[in-house]
Amino acid sequence: MKLRNVSILIIVGVLSVLSCSNNNQGKKVEKTSGKVSKPNIVIIYTDDLGYGDIGANGATEIKTPNIDALASKGVRFTNGYASSATCTPSRYALLTGVYPWRNKQAKILPGTAPLIIDTAQMTIPRMLKSKGYHTGIVGKWHLGLGTGNVNWNETIKPGPNELGFDYSYIMAATQDRVPTVYIENGDVVGLDPTDPIEIDYANNFEGEPNGVDNPELLTMKWHHGHNSSIVNGIPRIGYMKGGEAAKWSDVDMADHFLEGAQSYVKKHKEHPFFLYYGMQQPHVPRTPHPRFVGKSGMGPRGDVIIEADWVVGEFIKTLEEEGLLENTLIVFTSDNGPVLNDGYYDDAVEKIGNHKPSGPFRGGKYSLFEAGTHVPFITYWKGKITPAVSDALVCQIDLLSSLAKLVGSTVSAGDSEDLLQEFLGESKKGRKDLVLEATTRTAYKNGDWVLIPPYRGPAINEYVNIELGNSKEYQLYNLKEDAGQQNNLAHSNSGKLQELRKLYESKRGKVTTKVQQLELK
Repeated sequence: MKLRNVSILIIVGVLSVLSCSNNNQGKKVEKTSGKVSKPNIVIIYTDDLGYGDIGANGATEIKTPNIDALASKGVRFTNGYASSATCTPSRYALLTGVYPWRNKQAKILPGTAPLIIDTAQMTIPRMLKSKGYHTGIVGKWHLGLGTGNVNWNETIKPGPNELGFDYSYIMAATQDRVPTVYIENGDVVGLDPTDPIEIDYANNFEGEPNGVDNPELLTMKWHHGHNSSIVNGIPRIGYMKGGEAAKWSDVDMADHFLEGAQSYVKKHKEHPFFLYYGMQQPHVPRTPHPRFVGKSGMGPRGDVIIEADWVVGEFIKTLEEEGLLENTLIVFTSDNGPVLNDGYYDDAVEKIGNHKPSGPFRGGKYSLFEAGTHVPFITYWKGKITPAVSDALVCQIDLLSSLAKLVGSTVSAGDSEDLLQEFLGESKKGRKDLVLEATTRTAYKNGDWVLIPPYRGPAINEYVNIELGNSKEYQLYNLKEDAGQQNNLAHSNSGKLQELRKLYESKRGKVTTKVQQLELK
C-alpha cells in the first residue's frame, strides 16, 4: 500500500479515505526551526456512529477511552451536525461545502454509480493542495467512480484523484456492497488479469451463489436487502463475479485501513498534509477482528465500536511517535446517526441492553428527527486548542471555509460558513441556522428550534425500526426544552411556526410533500 504524509488532521465519525501522489514534490513549503509551519489536518469520519455511542456524550454501557480522550483534551461540540441522515449526502457536503439537496445525485449510491462531484468543483483537498498540502484519503469513499459502466479491470477515472487527492486508497462504496475490493489511485489492488471483475446490481451471473438460494454458504444471515452475492460467507448488495485474488478480508479491514493511514502520515510528515480517514465502523456488516469479538457484550455492533476506538488510539499514538501531534488539527465526527438492524441478524437489537446510541435524541439514521444528523463532533489540536465543551451550532459542511481560513486561502463555498474560531474553541457563536436532509427530505434548524415540514410516507420504517419524521402536519420543537422532540408546538406557537416557515422557504424554496421510496443502506 503506497501512502504518504499529511499535515492537518481532522477526525470525522465515520473514517474517510487518504490520497497521495508526487504532484507536490519539489514545491517549497514554509518551515520554522525545522518544523512544518502549517498544521497538518486529519478528518476521522466514522460510519453510522450515534451521538450516544461514545462515553464523552454519556454512554455508560460501552467504553471508548481513546475517543473520550480527544473530547476531554479538545472541543466537544454538543450541537454538531452532519448535513444528512445518510452517508453519501453527508460526504458530499463535507468535501464540497455545498448542501447535498442542491445535487439530486447526492443520495445513497450503488457501487456502480458514477462520480457525483464535478471534477471542476472546489473541494477540501483541492483547496489545501493549492496551499502546498499533500492530500490523501484512506477508507470509505461512496461518492461514485467513473462516468458510468465502470470497467473495474482498468484504471478507474474520474475518482478521488481527480478531485484534489494526491493519493487514494479506498473501498468504492460500502462494506456491504460489491465490488468487495480495495482501489489504490484508481486501480483495483491485487487484481489477477486472468480473473476479471464483473458487477451487476440487477441480475446475478449464471452459476454464482447468492444469499437467497444458498443459505448453507452463509456465516451471517441477512434480514433485508442483503441477499445477492456471497463474499466471505456474507451476503451483499449487488452481484459480483471474478476478482477472487483482490477480494478484501472483512475481519482485517480495520487493521488494513489503520496501517494505510499510519503509513501515509509517516511518509508525508516532512510537509503539511491532509488526511481524510474514512472508517467503516459501525456500518454493516459488522465484522470485528477476533481480538475484539465479545468485548462489548453487545454483539458485533458494540464490538466494532470498541475496535474503532482502539484504531483511533493507535492512530493518535502514531502521530505522537512521529512528532506530529502538536502540529495536527484533528476533527472526529460521524456521517449520520445510528441504526441497529440495518440488514443483517447480528444481535444489535437483542443485546442493546441499556445502551442508547442516539443519546437523548429521537430517531436515527434515515430520520429527520434529531438523531439522524446530531452526531459526535470533536476537534483536537494538542497545545493549541484549550479543552472545552461548546454548544455552538456547527456542521461538517463548514469545514471547507473554516480550513481555508486556517491555511490562508480565500476559497469559500456558498453553504459553508467560516467557523474556524468555533472549531478552535475561541468562540461559541456558531451558525444561526441550518437546513438538514434525510433521504431527499429537508428540515430547518434555527437556534434552539427545529421545523419539520409535512411529508407523506410511513412514520416508521419497520425494517430498521426508526421513526422517519414523516407527518401530515408541520412539526415544531424547542430542543432546549425538549431534546427528545416529544412536544410538537406547531399549534400552540403559530407565530414561531410562521416565522420559521418563511426563513426555511427563503433558503430551501417550496418543497413537495411527496417522498421518494426509502432505499435502506
